[in-house]
Amino acid sequence: METVEVYGLRLAYRRTGHGRTVMFVHGGAEDSRAWTPQLEALCDEFTVSAWDEPGAGGSEDVPAAFGLSDYADCLAAMIRATGSPPTAVVGLSWGATVVLELYRRHPAVVRAMVLADGYAGWRGSLGAEEADSRLAAVRASLAEPDEAFDPTLPGLFAGDPPAIFVPLMQAMATDVRRRSMLTALTAMAQADLTDVLPTVEVPTQLIWGALDARSPLSVAREFEHRIPGARLAVIPGCGHVSNLEAPGPFNDLVRGFLRQHG
Repeated sequence: METVEVYGLRLAYRRTGHGRTVMFVHGGAEDSRAWTPQLEALCDEFTVSAWDEPGAGGSEDVPAAFGLSDYADCLAAMIRATGSPPTAVVGLSWGATVVLELYRRHPAVVRAMVLADGYAGWRGSLGAEEADSRLAAVRASLAEPDEAFDPTLPGLFAGDPPAIFVPLMQAMATDVRRRSMLTALTAMAQADLTDVLPTVEVPTQLIWGALDARSPLSVAREFEHRIPGARLAVIPGCGHVSNLEAPGPFNDLVRGFLRQHG
């Protein structure tokens, strides 16, 4: 792994390959390892990077009072420090929320976007009641100090988690820092970025699992309707973590989009 210092924080990232740059932004309770099948598949054609957000993986813990804007500012600073902006950015779930905030605050660093199984924040895409309910469930789960974090939360996959990736998910779960995870998901629960969607002026690919129970297809349709020119691809039989449940179709979609717009 490589590291870069931004805003006084040491942040880690993985980078491999050659060609036009693309940055991958992981979901909640994950780190850059979640993008392993994408880095391995796409490095033949692109310079692929995946960050460990503040508080995840090899990056330093989040400071006090860290919010969504801080994640976006750190990501923009990393892109400027490690790549050649503007760059294509791929975000999944919570990562898609961070990417939307990145675009709102730093549109000049974004050349194109892939938003997968994402949200305009829980509040923005699911409503206040559901956002508050999810945050309460997260807080309750993290309040049990002796209970290991479950990397296969209900609704993440359409069926059983792919056996090949279970060790990877368990390794990431073991490394979850509870305070940092709560910081991120609190930001997710409070965010409403629906006003950002119609302002997007870069090519945007939407990728969704047809059976996503965490961010249902109604959210995808709203994104498709509100983001000018956005194209939606739905992966059959797939749940929320589409990049791990269906890496082949996911990678093909990302590759095709990047060839055209990357």
